[in-house]
Amino acid sequence: MEKVEGAGLNVVSDSLRPSLNITSGLTKTLAMDPKVARLKTPEDCESFAKNVEAKYPALAQEARRQAVELRAIAHNARTAAEREALRAIYAYEEVLSHKNGRKTKASRTWQMIDRHGIIEAVDRAVSRREETAGYTALLEMGMQDFAFEMVVLRHPELFRSETVARAKNRVAEWNKP
Repeated sequence: MEKVEGAGLNVVSDSLRPSLNITSGLTKTLAMDPKVARLKTPEDCESFAKNVEAKYPALAQEARRQAVELRAIAHNARTAAEREALRAIYAYEEVLSHKNGRKTKASRTWQMIDRHGIIEAVDRAVSRREETAGYTALLEMGMQDFAFEMVVLRHPELFRSETVARAKNRVAEWNKP
């Protein structure tokens, strides 16, 4: 956990916790429910989410986010940006699986990663004219902070200037009332 200071704010940032503010770069740690914190595998998280979905949808969402985190950690990314990109992919797979009622992989995304590497795959996906398919689905599940565009904005030094500009424009459009 690290302390982040800016704009007169002192907040605690923890890259493994959900974020309250997806656009400023400053994040505030949310306390994880102890029931979710005890879950040690993505499969445990999925099972827990299914069991509590009807009565406690916010707890189910937190369990799904924890499953995403656990999968990204297990992938052994070399950098924070790679870990965040992996989170984005696993979050998208979580959304697809929830929507389809069965385990669904982001096959084309994984193929692009195999061909070009994680960072280049994110750059290519975000630089397309049409927005990435995952954002709307992530938004519906409360995981919009996992979008590729957000990864680009948190690590602009790793991406082409055109990609950063497109990500900024998309996020600005998403945040319009």
